[in-house]
Amino acid sequence: MKFHTQVFNAVQKPDINEKSKIVDFLFDHLDQFGDKKEDILKAIDFSVKDSVSFGGFTLMATDGENVVGAVVVNQTGMQGYIPENILVYIAVHRDLRGQGIGKVLMTEAINLAKGDIALHVEPDNPARHLYQKLGFDNKYLEMRLKKSAV
Repeated sequence: MKFHTQVFNAVQKPDINEKSKIVDFLFDHLDQFGDKKEDILKAIDFSVKDSVSFGGFTLMATDGENVVGAVVVNQTGMQGYIPENILVYIAVHRDLRGQGIGKVLMTEAINLAKGDIALHVEPDNPARHLYQKLGFDNKYLEMRLKKSAV
C-alpha cells in the first residue's frame, strides 16, 4: 500500500483540521488501548509545543485524503535514567493492519527521535511483537498510583 507521511513539530505545526483528523483517527483505531479525545489532543499539543512542553513530534500517514496511521512522541526533558522520548500513541487503520504500515511508522519515529525511546504496551497488545523485533525490551514492570481527586 502506498502512503505519505507528514511530520508535525514545534516548527511545522498541524492546522486545526489536521490535528482533528489525527485525534479522531487515534481515538477510533487505538481500540481498547486508547484514551479520551481530550487526552490524545493534550499529547499532540505537547508534541508540537502548543502547550508548555519539551516538544516531540506527531507523524501522520495518509493515502491521500484518509489517515491510515499516526504516531505521537513526546520528549521527556530527561536523559539516562529516563529515556529522552516516550512514544505515547501509535495506531494503524484497523482494516490495513498486517501490511507493514506500523513497521514503517515505527522506523520513521525511531529515526526522527533524538535519544532513547520508551513506550508502554499492554501484554496482550499484538503490536508488542513489532516493538520487540525493532529492538525494544521490557526492562521494567511499570506500576502506577492513581491519586483520586479529593
